[in-house]
Amino acid sequence: MSSPKIFLFDFDGVIVDGMHEYWHSSLLACEKYLNSPYISVDQALYKRVPNTFKEIRPWVKYGWEMVLIVHEIIKTENANKDLNKDNFIKNYHQNCQRILKDNSWIAEDLQKILDKSRNYQIDKNFKSWVNLHDPFFEVINFMYELKNKEIKTGIITTKGKVFAEKILKQLNIFPEFIFGYESGTKIKIAEKLTQNYEILGFIEDRKKTLLDIKQNSETSHIPCFLADWGYLKESDRFNLSNEIILINLSNLEELVAI
Repeated sequence: MSSPKIFLFDFDGVIVDGMHEYWHSSLLACEKYLNSPYISVDQALYKRVPNTFKEIRPWVKYGWEMVLIVHEIIKTENANKDLNKDNFIKNYHQNCQRILKDNSWIAEDLQKILDKSRNYQIDKNFKSWVNLHDPFFEVINFMYELKNKEIKTGIITTKGKVFAEKILKQLNIFPEFIFGYESGTKIKIAEKLTQNYEILGFIEDRKKTLLDIKQNSETSHIPCFLADWGYLKESDRFNLSNEIILINLSNLEELVAI
């Protein structure tokens, strides 16, 4: 008996553009819960996502990093100078670890206050929070098409599962599985799914994640697709191996035939 077929999707940057939500929720987390002596949140900051934040976003892996980045941006703005984006990106991981240490922060605690910020918004004005996410309707239509072909769908995201579920429900999307950051790494999740499903593809906008999947013996057979509409570094579009295919919104439907 053949295994059931499933198609996997990342969430932020693939199904929805959550740039405004991440900025808004991270800024609120800084304002209400971080208790940093280095920042003072001007309400005008909520109205526009700074280019610096947008440009650093492709390097981000986990949600807690957003809180850290927002803190650095608004701290340096208060000091009348811009965050040195290029230097920050050049040693991104090391800079994040340094800032954690300098402030005596723990990554898990930053994640908790980001989740707390989201829960606050959901309780206060759920519709307003949902509207901070801009859906990619081409992807949503593709997911409907998969369902019509009796192909299951799964979401693997570094967002909290409960928050992804709330947004997907508003978009009338009900995947077979939703895995949030609580479920572990994307590779481990994919490994477990391969035991019971034939994975037809995984659409992700983080190139490093796809490379890790291809370099893992248990998941290397999974077709991997890099979403060019997501949060990509400029270099991500080039020097791709034949094992990772760059796709755009206009040729999504072709994946059904692959």
